[in-house]
This record gives sequence, C-alpha cells and structure tokens, in this order.
Amino acid sequence: MFSKKYSTTLQMNNFKRVFMMLVCDVAIIILAAWASHMLRTNSLQINPMALYGGKYKELILLCLAICSVMGLSGCYVTSWRYADFKEYMVMYVAIGSATLLTYALSRILVLNENLFDFSDYILMGIISVCGFTLERFFGRIVRIRAARRRNLIENAKKTRVMIIGAGDTGSALIKSMRKDTAMYPVVAIDDDENKRGMIISEVPIAGGRESIISAARDYKVQEIIIAIPSGKTAEHKEIMKICRETGLKTSTVPSLFELVSGKASVNQIREVTTQELLGRDEEIIDGKDVFNYIWQKTVMVTGGGGSIGSELCRQIAKFNPQRLIIFDIYENNAYELQLELRKKYPEMRLEVLIGSVRDRKRLEEVFSTYKPKVVFHAAAHKHVPLMEDSPDEAIKNNVFGTYNVAATCEKYGVERFVLISTDKAVNPTNIMGTSKRIAEMVIQSFALRQKNNGGKTIYAAVRFGNVLGSNGSVIPVFKKQISEGGPVTVTHPEINRFFMTIPEASQLVMQAGAYAEGGEIFILDMGEPVKIVDLARNLIELSGFVPDVDIKIEFSGLRPGEKMYEELLLDKQRHTATMHDKIYIEQPINDAQMLVDEIYALRERLSCDIPMYEDMIEWFKGKFVTK
Repeated sequence: MFSKKYSTTLQMNNFKRVFMMLVCDVAIIILAAWASHMLRTNSLQINPMALYGGKYKELILLCLAICSVMGLSGCYVTSWRYADFKEYMVMYVAIGSATLLTYALSRILVLNENLFDFSDYILMGIISVCGFTLERFFGRIVRIRAARRRNLIENAKKTRVMIIGAGDTGSALIKSMRKDTAMYPVVAIDDDENKRGMIISEVPIAGGRESIISAARDYKVQEIIIAIPSGKTAEHKEIMKICRETGLKTSTVPSLFELVSGKASVNQIREVTTQELLGRDEEIIDGKDVFNYIWQKTVMVTGGGGSIGSELCRQIAKFNPQRLIIFDIYENNAYELQLELRKKYPEMRLEVLIGSVRDRKRLEEVFSTYKPKVVFHAAAHKHVPLMEDSPDEAIKNNVFGTYNVAATCEKYGVERFVLISTDKAVNPTNIMGTSKRIAEMVIQSFALRQKNNGGKTIYAAVRFGNVLGSNGSVIPVFKKQISEGGPVTVTHPEINRFFMTIPEASQLVMQAGAYAEGGEIFILDMGEPVKIVDLARNLIELSGFVPDVDIKIEFSGLRPGEKMYEELLLDKQRHTATMHDKIYIEQPINDAQMLVDEIYALRERLSCDIPMYEDMIEWFKGKFVTK
C-alpha cells in the first residue's frame, strides 16, 4: 500500500490539480470532525470554535496523517476518472490507517487533555471515506462532462460512421474508434434480435440489415464499416448490396484468419476486397495431397516474380520444400520476393535465378545444377492488346518458352510439370490466347509421349479466368481511375469475364499438381461470369460515389483481339469431375504428332532472319486462330 511514491514529473505537471485535491481533502476532514461531534451529541446547534478550541493540534495531526498516508499510497497521482474498485480500496485503507495512527499518536504525545474520543475517530473516518468518495466521484463527472463537450466539438469534424456487426469485433472497433480516430461511430447494425435496442459505448444498435438504409439517413452517416470478419462471402455480398443503395463508401475489417494469425488488428480498416465483390468463397486446397508431392522436393517456379508465380512461391514455402527456385527474367520483383521469403522462412533453401525461358542453354544450366523435381511454369506474356502488336514475342515466349521448359523437364527427369494457362485459350480469337492454347497442346503432346515411351514425367495444365489483383487486371485500373475522379473506362457494356483471386488461382495450380496423371487440363468452376460494367459500378458505389453522376463510366470499344465473353471448356461434354467439387478435367488429346511437326515448322520460321513478317503472321493465324 505504501510502495507508491510521487514522481517529481507528476508533481510539477499536476501541481495545481494535487493542490486543489489537498485543499478539498483537508476541508472534508475538518467538516468530518464537526459532523461527527454533532452526530455523537445529537445536537445541530453547535459552535465550531467551542468544538475546535482545544483540539486544533489533534485536528492538524489528523489532516497531516491522512494526507501523508494517501500521498504515500499514490492516491494523489491516481487518475480518478478511470479509477476502479482497487484504487478506491487503497484510498479507504489509507484513511482508516491514518485515523488509527492519529488516535494512537495523540495519546502518546498527550497533545491536550481535551482529546477526541475513540468514537469521534470512528465517525470521522467513516464520514471522511464518504466525503472523499463523493469528492472524487463528482470530480469525475465534471471532467467527463467537460470531455464530452470537447468531444462534441471535435466529433462534429469527424466522419460519421455506421458499424455493421455488433459482436466482439464490432464492439472492439467502436471502443477503439471513439478514443482517437478521424472517424466517429454513431450507430451500429446487427441481425441478432437480442442485441437490437442495446447500446455499446454510447452507440445505439438500430436494428438488422433491413435498417441499414433508414439508419444511414436518420443518423446522417457518412461512411459504413462492415465488422463481420468471420461471415460468409455470400452474407457479405448481400450486405454490400444494401450498402451500395446508400451511396456511401463501404470498408471492412480484416478477415478472421488475418486477426487470429496476427497479420492485422481490429482497428485496421481496409477497403472491400475483390473477393468480397465476387461473392464467392475462396477454394481451399487439400494440404495433405499437396504436401505429399512438394515436401522435401526441389521445386522450381518459372515467372516466379509475377503475380501468380510469386503467390505460388508463398504457398509452396508453407509445405517445406527441400529447395525453392524462383526463375524470372525481371529482377526487381524476384528480388522483392526473395527478401520477403527469406524473412518469413529463414531456414528454407531459396535460390533466385535470373533468366529467360526462351534461353534453352540457361535452362540446361539451371536444371543440371539443381535438378528440380516439381516445376510450375508461370512465365508468359499475357496482355492481349500488346500481344496483338507484338505477335512474334507472344509466340516465342508462350509457345517456345513452354516447349523449352517442357523438353528440359523431360530430359532431366522432372516428376511433375504444371503449366498455367488461361480461358483465352478456348476458341482463341487473339494471338495471346492462341499462343496459350498451343502451349496447352505442347504439354499434352509431351504427356502423350511420356505415356507411349514409359516416361515418368507427369505433364498437366491449369486453365482459369481473369486473375483480379494481378498486374494489368481491371480492379487496380478502376481504383486508380476512381481516385483520379474518373472516368472509368469499360470496353463494351455487355462484355463479361470469369474472375478469380490470386490465392484461388495458386491453390488450383497446386491442387492440379496433386491430381495430375498426365495430359489433363484442369478447370475451375468459377460460377457465373461477371459483367465488367457491373464490377465498375460496384467499385464506384463502394468508394462512396454515384456512377455516372460523380464518376462517369465511358465505353471505349473492344480492343484488338478482345472477345465479348470467355469460355473455359472446349467441349463441355468431355469434362469429368475430380475429388474437388470445384475442379474439372478436360481430357487429354490422343494424337499430337501433327502438332509437334507444325510447331517445329513454326520454330524454323521464327528463327530465320527473313523479311516475311506479315506472311508468317498470316500463316500462324491460318493454322490456329478461330475466325
């Protein structure tokens, strides 16, 4: 109790506050002595001078004792605005101890023959306890009311926020935001009927999701935050649909996984993710299957610094490979990924190698040195309009780059090779899609040759739609256009695409590696295609703007080689299911010799330095591009 000491800093900074408390405490002690005498004599008519006349020394000793013991107990450096039962108990014990001490000292020192009786001390102690408690309680009320007046002025300048979700996360967020943020929670929403009408830190729960629009209007809400980290994506989608009707900017707290893993905290508000916009839960891979073919194996990822390649490397690192090789032509991304992985997995053997899949000699060096057992081929040119302008580069990189890696895998006895393909390879109408379709067929031809010759390398491909958040995808472009005030450009009002997230794409690729037996093209059931214009409108609304009013949407027309819609299956009658309910297989081809001959012929044309560029492109399109 007596271990706490005044700090010099606190005395200097809070001198005025401490002095006022001491004056009030002394006044209360004096009044307590007067009141105790009135109670003991049962008389309201009393002369204070007659009471204190011969007892000033004893009264002064009592004041000194109580104030000193309370000071040594830390009562004058306690913030009583936030005090709890413990602090009050310390004060009560200090008053009681000082009162008994004064009684003893007054008898020992014989200050005066006319001393307070023991009953006087008991009453003075009780009355002092009540007085000190009321003094601090009313002081707390005064400070709180003053703070509220200041907060009202400050909160008028803050963004008025609605919190959707009044559970543990929502409650923690409300309390955190009310302390010191640029946002001010004014109302909460929760579907739990037992919570409706209740109040959390002075924030009322106005009702369920059906009350979002009316509550936003009644409480003059300026922004909405969804605080349901563990909710289903479909639930988020329905709530966001209602939020869009308010025309207010909508954000969300991190996911439950991010909170539990420590990657984020409750008060870290983020924008609504693309995953939540799609309204589809991410597919989770079967860790056991993936573990069986990656654990303690040397794994190589070509294009490992790209959007898909880098996420693949992050996923692979979780399964304890013997060595992870990142192979990429672009050094900056590869270097950043190297720093990230070495920090997170310091014990993992990591090699970052710069080179091109076009360079067969460089591939030979890497494979002969490190002898990878699993290869994920993510290196490719993927931008449709750019490849229309540079078709020879698409062919060299996507077709012959794939051929080089596949052939090197065959030569060095790689166990599994997985190609990353695209839905643009189905009935292609552009150079990029065509080059990827041929790359699929190259892989299938190698798989067929392995089967016929008793080889052990398993070749497979994975085909998926547009990857949101990857370099060049529409979401980053739309966000940038919105931040600049528009317009948001969409090529055509009816154009649609299949979408998936980078984690989904990476998981599908790794799961395909587990299911592959040779020559399959794995396809993800990605639900219904999404109109690009709807995606643009949703992003504009969730950013707090009104489409075509605050932010214009302009249609620029289809780009060269661009399709109105994409497909995932060449023949829907030929696909079969797998153990994963969202992954299907397009069956392998049975005759690949003609394809191999044509690829060799094409390679000869590209390697010859002859001025027949236009003729070569026409030949290429005539062979493979759908009219």
